[in-house]
Amino acid sequence: MQDDDILDMLSVEEAADRFGRGPLSAAPYHDPDWWEREREAVFLRSWIHIGHVCEVPEPGSFVRREIEFARASLLIMRGRDGQVRAFHNACRHRGSRLVDEMSGRRSKLSCRYHMWTYGSDGALLSAPDFERFEVPREGCALKPVATEVVAGMIFVNFAHEPEQTAREFFGPIAAAMERLPVARATCFTEWTYEIGANWKTNFDNFQENYHLRFIHPRTGEQALGPENPFGYPTHYGFLGPHRGQKLWKNPDPPPVAGSLKLGYARVGELARREGLDFPKTDFKLFPCFHMVGLPPYQNYTHTMYPLGPDRTRGQVRMYWTAPPEDAAAAFTREFAAVTIRDVLSEDREAVEASQQGMAVIDHIHFQDHEVLLRHLYLEVEKRVRVHVATRTLAEAAA
Repeated sequence: MQDDDILDMLSVEEAADRFGRGPLSAAPYHDPDWWEREREAVFLRSWIHIGHVCEVPEPGSFVRREIEFARASLLIMRGRDGQVRAFHNACRHRGSRLVDEMSGRRSKLSCRYHMWTYGSDGALLSAPDFERFEVPREGCALKPVATEVVAGMIFVNFAHEPEQTAREFFGPIAAAMERLPVARATCFTEWTYEIGANWKTNFDNFQENYHLRFIHPRTGEQALGPENPFGYPTHYGFLGPHRGQKLWKNPDPPPVAGSLKLGYARVGELARREGLDFPKTDFKLFPCFHMVGLPPYQNYTHTMYPLGPDRTRGQVRMYWTAPPEDAAAAFTREFAAVTIRDVLSEDREAVEASQQGMAVIDHIHFQDHEVLLRHLYLEVEKRVRVHVATRTLAEAAA
């Protein structure tokens, strides 16, 4: 199943005709009031990538995640029944944090303040002198967060009752991701970063090729040619709030430097030896998740967690289906990972400089080949408008 079979693929002219042209307000990229509305309308009501099942391989295994946009500390834990669940890392007695470690394994969770103790399914097992509390034990389980596993990845949704399951939300993209190494991963290489930019400013950088020849002169030259000097994609794809693109392939790329050529050859050799075979993939999933499959060995995710109106934490993970069998394999994997890391790092200064100017330019201008940026902008704006209208009606009826 290729991206073309899943996304509604449009030419650049067709996409621009569908989603519009002309300037848009720059306020959603920097305004604190807009950010607060966006936090409530988008991030507290969408499926957010939070981890991978290989991090919680056994009953009692857990990881802790601090989710700034939700003002929450979460525990993601595998229960005795094998199910992966997420709970707020807060005792139901008086809110004390249950776990300080970032990961580990426990058969039960006990609050050190008053020793309320919970099972791996979140149920309250015991509490000293509980008979003096005027509340049933069943009403004191850890507060859950909606959790679903798709292609081995763990997603959470902070809505009390999400409108769709994660699989319904991703649609046929979920099945496509199941074909990638991430779905069978047992380990991964990860790096994180914080950047002085709004999450959309940061994400937009990975949705257009307009900047390749200027910011990535070394790596971008493989994707540029006389007939396509900016390396623009040939088509842009859409599925509800999600997006993707079909990259143009340079028919006559310049030769790769000797050391890099050797590295890429080793990557291909190792991928064949490990039986990796997966389609080329580029999915930009709403709101802040980027899934990339670049055969033969590069399957990585890039999740952008907003920290505020002008700051973002990025998490990049490259997935492996088994531990490296020897030092040569470990080195080859590291080469594959750092090539991606180095390319992504080249964008940082430009993205932060762009964010600094957002407050003074009033409007942003998207050209036709920046239609994926416009699509994300419009999807966020639509959800914010609906949320504000719904809240206004509710307040008027109260």
